[in-house]
Amino acid sequence: MLASVDGDQARVRPVSPVRTERFTVYVASLRSSHKTGEIGAAGKVELCYLTSDHDQVRITGVAHVVDDLEVKQSIWAENPLLRAYLKSVDNPEFVLYRIEPRQVRYMREWALEYFEVPLA
Repeated sequence: MLASVDGDQARVRPVSPVRTERFTVYVASLRSSHKTGEIGAAGKVELCYLTSDHDQVRITGVAHVVDDLEVKQSIWAENPLLRAYLKSVDNPEFVLYRIEPRQVRYMREWALEYFEVPLA
């Protein structure tokens, strides 16, 4: 799940990350989506992963638009879903975000305490 800020209201939605590099996560979006407007206005996001055993990993960070065509093409080549829906890496609706982690926390199911995960 990805949380963003819409004025004074948090908004959460499911996303499918298209690449992860340690705790840096890449997420694709459509330029016309509400998510894109919210991220553009504030930049602050949080990802929450939940395992089938209800363990959590939360990545709090800042989302940056990826303009590097080489990175976009690499992710495009790896992701058949992007190709099926957007048809071209040059599609103006295609927005790619790199979520730079600022904090990573982990909690076992019902432990009621988060543990900081080192970023380095």
